[in-house]
Amino acid sequence: MTASGRPAGRRRAAAACRWLFIPLALPVAAVSVVRAVPVEWPVLGVQLVAFTPWLTVPAAAALVLAFLGRSRWQRVLAGSLLACQAFWLFPVDVRGPAAEAAGRPVSLVAMSINAELGDADAAGIVDLVREQHVDLLAVEEYTPQLSRRLTAAGLDGLLPHRVAHPRDGAGGTAIYSSLSLKDGGVLPATQFTMPVASLDLADGSGAALRVVAVHTLAPVGDAVGQWRRDLATVARADSGSGPLLLAGDFNATYDHREFRALLAGQGGGRTLVDVAASLGSRLVPTWPMRGYRLPGITLDHLVTSRDITASGYSVHRIEGTDHAAVVATLRIPVP
Repeated sequence: MTASGRPAGRRRAAAACRWLFIPLALPVAAVSVVRAVPVEWPVLGVQLVAFTPWLTVPAAAALVLAFLGRSRWQRVLAGSLLACQAFWLFPVDVRGPAAEAAGRPVSLVAMSINAELGDADAAGIVDLVREQHVDLLAVEEYTPQLSRRLTAAGLDGLLPHRVAHPRDGAGGTAIYSSLSLKDGGVLPATQFTMPVASLDLADGSGAALRVVAVHTLAPVGDAVGQWRRDLATVARADSGSGPLLLAGDFNATYDHREFRALLAGQGGGRTLVDVAASLGSRLVPTWPMRGYRLPGITLDHLVTSRDITASGYSVHRIEGTDHAAVVATLRIPVP
């Protein structure tokens, strides 16, 4: 190639980069608007915003193309988009626990698993309960068949107390515990059963942990309204005093405004803590573990009142389900 041909080639390459920038940057910009503007977006916006952490990749690629294309306005746009993604990757509004309350703390290991229509490997669940020394287990999509398989696999020997609402399909939920449980009914007006239980922390002294096994309807099709109502109902489950644990499949990520509203106590309750976010693990995906060819996102959460401190958060695959189990050790104050 002649020297005179090289500038023309560079101009063509720069022009190509400027054209390639557009289909790369526009989706990032669109989802960023949904993430930034606090309104009730339609279902497609709700679904796409769940994948916000992954937008860092195309945003960075768009910035590279903007520099290669020698376009000032593209560099400004791409730099702004990448700055937004970095800000949302490491949010400043993550609240940790409050100062540890006075009294003798009780430690227990909590776990949640969505069993995907009851098809999760019961032996795998029981093995994980045993290995992690789990004291409290919430199971979503809990069917009568899964209940029997868990019993046959030995779960009742490890966690003999339960509040269970088995249903065929996706609607059943259960809470298992090594400590005594008192049935507190279910949350009202939800598509899936969300049982409430009181867990005795100190051998009849009256100290108790309020537990809600959470499973909101997925924001798919016309269900986005019910999804919002489910999250609002979960937010109102906070009695306003005493330690609280919300454990389960929220079908929401930290990037959803509705989930952040729940944590902020906008339903009238206290500010709450997402255990994974407070421990720097909010980007560890819990779905999909199989089936859908999608980037992983975090739909399953352990959420606590701020008087509870947490450690040892971990995520574990279970055969037979598209969700991962989430596990953490909780330290709960006892007067």
